Amino acid sequence: MLSPVVTISIFQKQPDPQAFSAGQVIFAEGQTGDYMYGILTGEVDLVVNGKVVETIEAGQIFGIGGLVGVHNRTYTAIAKTDCQLAYLDEKRFLFAVQETPVFALMVIRNYAERLNRLQHLV
Repeated sequence: MLSPVVTISIFQKQPDPQAFSAGQVIFAEGQTGDYMYGILTGEVDLVVNGKVVETIEAGQIFGIGGLVGVHNRTYTAIAKTDCQLAYLDEKRFLFAVQETPVFALMVIRNYAERLNRLQHLV
């Protein structure tokens, strides 16, 4: 599990956080992805084939695949509650990894764990 302290500190430094209302789609399964997101406040549901497979909260990240070579989203992300999200594009992601190398390990671990959970659910 990603350390919320490290994650939040990296994402809090990002400009222009985005607000999403409860029920709003952040991105849809199959769309291309150029950003990963960190939840500053609120909760997000991750949905595969119309079924909520995981709910994540402040301090957690999602949408990593687009920055590590998976071009299409493997799930839909929907704001479960009103939430505030910060995001990283590839340039900002690489800067965060360079400045905080343990961030890369935590992102990879988070991605692998989520992928493993999702594969067992579908």
